[in-house]
Amino acid sequence: MTDSVTFQLTVNGADRVVEGAWLGESLLYVLRERLGLPGAKNACEQGECGSCSVRVDGTLVCACLVLGASAAGSEVVTVEGVAGDAGGLTDVQQAFLSQGAVQCGFCTPGLVMTVHDLLERNPTPTEVELREAISGNLCRCTGYGRILAAAQAVVAERSGSGRSQRETPS
Repeated sequence: MTDSVTFQLTVNGADRVVEGAWLGESLLYVLRERLGLPGAKNACEQGECGSCSVRVDGTLVCACLVLGASAAGSEVVTVEGVAGDAGGLTDVQQAFLSQGAVQCGFCTPGLVMTVHDLLERNPTPTEVELREAISGNLCRCTGYGRILAAAQAVVAERSGSGRSQRETPS
């Protein structure tokens, strides 16, 4: 029988103890099954679809590819915690709703995390930079036009203009 481990993660600003985990459990499993945070979705389990995207110590990762125990002591931010203490919807989440970038919703948490990550690193990305950022996220229902429109709407809103300042032609 494999020994279980106990470790601590800081998830969405709160210290969380994970008890009785198997060393081989993915961070995705730990978040969903042990900590009750279902926002990151389990789809491919191979890091190909982006539906399980979370930030670990400020870096966007596919939680299915990270061992839960290896994230011990790390700061993890999931879609449930992206708004921080403010609660409610972030501007990115609201733009996804307003622009119709949500249909089945399965890919949405990963895409929201990806757009937040991009805009934190680059507040005024071009359309090409937006497309590149979301290229690791698969969406089967909505299509990417509305997702790009949502991201561009956030860029425009944050910059105080009606359009992204660095927008490139389609």
